[in-house]
Amino acid sequence: MTQPTTEPTTEPTGQRTETGGEILVTRDGPALRVSFNRPAQHNALTWAMWDGLYEACETADADPGVKLLVLSGEGGRAFVAGTDISQFAAFRTGDDGVAYEHRIQRIIDRLERVRVPTVAAVQGYCVGGGLIVAAACDLRIATTGSSFGAPIARTLGNCLSMNTYSLLVHHLGPARTLDMLLRARMFTAEEAAAAGFVAEVCPPEELADRLAETERRLLSHAPLSMWAAKEAVRRLRVASLPDGDDLVFTAFGSEDFRAAVPAFLAKEKVDWRGV
Repeated sequence: MTQPTTEPTTEPTGQRTETGGEILVTRDGPALRVSFNRPAQHNALTWAMWDGLYEACETADADPGVKLLVLSGEGGRAFVAGTDISQFAAFRTGDDGVAYEHRIQRIIDRLERVRVPTVAAVQGYCVGGGLIVAAACDLRIATTGSSFGAPIARTLGNCLSMNTYSLLVHHLGPARTLDMLLRARMFTAEEAAAAGFVAEVCPPEELADRLAETERRLLSHAPLSMWAAKEAVRRLRVASLPDGDDLVFTAFGSEDFRAAVPAFLAKEKVDWRGV
């Protein structure tokens, strides 16, 4: 995959695509647009796509002409439906899970730290890793019919990192977070909006206009004021973040997880044993 490159910002308007393939990074005037591009797989993230998101954040911060970072998914059916599960087939021990979660935390932390406002435009499934990517953005706009969740309790039997649990509790509160995770519930866009996670819900045909209006408003505001607000909220969230590698090691190293990955790929039911 071609890595994003930082170009001179002599062209204040117009589009130019900086990367292609599974992740599309496009400079559109003051906005850098990142679109996840595996619609046949509901935009499930490969390792290369995760790395491409990190590089896009680097590009946004390196170019003073970029004033917004906007994330979306291609195809209209999904924002991102998690990490590509086939990649877990190579995992053998709990250490593999710990290394994976550290890798994801590095990327999510980078997205949270981007200096400009970040907006997730969600249409369709926003699940697992996709839910966390959206949660790391500053604002979320979703279409009716979209759904949000992390149903790992009925799919893989793994767990999330402490940083990810913190993000969910930060946005949803402990009660809704446990409701989502323990019952493997998928929240509707309207439920996500009622919880405060989604800023605005609109019909799919209105998403482009609603997104454009949000972008116009953000571009009219003081950049340093917005940066200070988002950075203050991030610091409050991570101020007392405890270690959770033991949780990840136990779940990813379990017999349940080793059995669940091939069962998921084969669309078979798992006989959970709790070991």
